[in-house]
Amino acid sequence: MAGNIRNGRPYRRLCAWLRAQRLPCWLCGRDIGYDLDPRHPLSFTLDHLEPVSKRPDLLLAKENARAAHRRCNSSRGNRTTTPKAAPQRASRRW
Repeated sequence: MAGNIRNGRPYRRLCAWLRAQRLPCWLCGRDIGYDLDPRHPLSFTLDHLEPVSKRPDLLLAKENARAAHRRCNSSRGNRTTTPKAAPQRASRRW
């Protein structure tokens, strides 16, 4: 009986590789709290550019792995949307 692939050594190695890069969240662009409790909404999670539910063959692919906040990753779900740029505030200077 096969176990959950996300509990295996290759997946943990991929998470460690991505965590070591200390990248900002690819969805919102803000810094990630790499030292926070894993249950915290602003902590690090591994997100996939192509959702694993649609492309399970890309689960362990480095080119599909992205660093994200837990909150951003959860709100995106399995959609293939690209990250939105931060909204620009209109200036009153003319």
